[in-house]
Amino acid sequence: MIVVTMTQSSLTIDGHAARPAGVPAGNNIVCAAVSALTLTLIEGMRAVAGMRIDTEERDGRIRIGWMQMNEKGRALLDTWLIGIQNIRDSYGEITIL
Repeated sequence: MIVVTMTQSSLTIDGHAARPAGVPAGNNIVCAAVSALTLTLIEGMRAVAGMRIDTEERDGRIRIGWMQMNEKGRALLDTWLIGIQNIRDSYGEITIL
């Protein structure tokens, strides 16, 4: 299960989606999709929105923190959330808090 926790100044993604039988480690479509969206969000917040963010990345956890959210950053975060909700609606395995 992947748990997404959003606050006014941070976003945390914890956990892994269950791996279907016969699928080798590292080949889970849900984890790959969430990782791709989230890593793109990080780069977008820096390069497109020009935000100063702190990140923590380790196996099964990504945390993004910011002191101030700007309009472009909000649009990127809202777009990221739409993508995460679409993955959840299609595959399950995601809880958004």
